[in-house]
Amino acid sequence: MILLYREAASVIQNATDKKGAVKTLVLNCRFKNKKQLQALVCETLKYRSVLEKILESTGIQQHEKVLRDKWLALVTVYEFLLGQGFRKDSPYKQAVERHKAALTAELARMKIQAKAKNNSGLLSDSGASEVTIPRYVRVNTLKVSVKEVIGYFAREDFTQVTTSSARFMETVSSLKPRHFFQDPHIPELLVFAAGTDLHDHTYYKTGLIILQDKASCIPAFALQPPPGSHVVDCCAAPGNKTTHLAAIMQNQGRVIAFDRDMKRFSTMNTLIIRAGASCIRSELKDFLKVDPNAHKDVRYLLVDPSCSGSGDFCELDDFIESEGGKQEKSRLEKLSNFQAQILKHALAFPNAERVVYSTCSIHEQENESVVRDVLSQVEEDFELEELLPNFQHRGEGSFREAAKCVRMSAEIDATHGFFVACF
Repeated sequence: MILLYREAASVIQNATDKKGAVKTLVLNCRFKNKKQLQALVCETLKYRSVLEKILESTGIQQHEKVLRDKWLALVTVYEFLLGQGFRKDSPYKQAVERHKAALTAELARMKIQAKAKNNSGLLSDSGASEVTIPRYVRVNTLKVSVKEVIGYFAREDFTQVTTSSARFMETVSSLKPRHFFQDPHIPELLVFAAGTDLHDHTYYKTGLIILQDKASCIPAFALQPPPGSHVVDCCAAPGNKTTHLAAIMQNQGRVIAFDRDMKRFSTMNTLIIRAGASCIRSELKDFLKVDPNAHKDVRYLLVDPSCSGSGDFCELDDFIESEGGKQEKSRLEKLSNFQAQILKHALAFPNAERVVYSTCSIHEQENESVVRDVLSQVEEDFELEELLPNFQHRGEGSFREAAKCVRMSAEIDATHGFFVACF
């Protein structure tokens, strides 16, 4: 457990320093239980301002050498006061227990002052968002049908309810535990109540279902390569979109999945095997170094490059004070330049017929602006398609064709923040 706290502290520090998105930083950690690590990181971030006040008031860091590191102190005090508690003895547990009386007294004082009935009452408006994202489950149609999985859950005393596109948000907000419905937009997607934990479920462990946010399913669903196609996933790891492509293609044809990061590449290969996606050929390679002319049979490309991760519901915009100024502008400029490079390279494939661009960012600079700038350079060969016209949430900003793009958010769509465009 010592490794868990150290890794969580490292993720929070690196994310605060804008060295990566939480999801990416968690995936690159040594700690194996990524779900547990991300939960600890997100909850610590949510209560960060509360924890900082407690640390300052009690002065615990001045008395305990093992907690001199600010980030480690935040994680440790969160776990002791607000989290699951320490399951095993450790220097961190011993350190906070020596100050148990002071820590609990300060927490109680803050609750009284804030007139808070529980811990969540201490949160600011940003941390206490009422928006919840349901548990999305993509049925892996390479191994099983949607009908079969619905039947499996029914036999386990889950109850299926009905909805429609117009009633989607209403149904999500009223969804009870052990109730679910079939997504009205993506047929292979099932929607369960928020907090439904299926990580230890046999269906998940055997690859019959894949836990994937609805927004993350949109890119492959929008690309829709028919069976027998030759497809490139340009920045593929960790591989959920890649295996979704394979499922849409019914494992017929070829998906070449490029990624340059060894750890993420390894994670992707594990997921590919578990999903039974035999049509995928993974390559540890920088997509920008791939020769388009060596892939003249490729007609479909999915471009989901590295981004700020600002659309992740467990991301930092709500919990970390924005650095703003030149540093933030510089970071977004570098990202958008890189994203434009990747997209232009994909559009340079000589026989490309359909290219989908997506990010898990909410920033116009990484989304509509990238599409606008690249489209102006390739408009003799490509045009922007009006993507998923039944979706109400469209692109934003001054770009004249922004409405042809799709955006998704927690508040409007009950998903992580996402952007998708199709050339």
